[in-house]
Amino acid sequence: MKNRAVSEYTNEELISNEKKIKIITIILGIAILLLFLSNIFLTFKRGFSAMSVIPIALVPILILNINNWNQLKKEKANRNL
Repeated sequence: MKNRAVSEYTNEELISNEKKIKIITIILGIAILLLFLSNIFLTFKRGFSAMSVIPIALVPILILNINNWNQLKKEKANRNL
């Protein structure tokens, strides 16, 4: 599947993709938050481990998803959907 510009999406694709990205971004944000909190707890209990960097490594993916979601929202607003 080729990546297309947001402006090339049909109205149905735009609405569908915006809903998908919204749900995925929220779930990813919650998962990163839970991982971060559990790592803080485990760091105090057992000490630092290599697994503590996982939430930090996932933050760039969350940032990309937020940017994509914002682009879809802007395009949706431009089309008055």
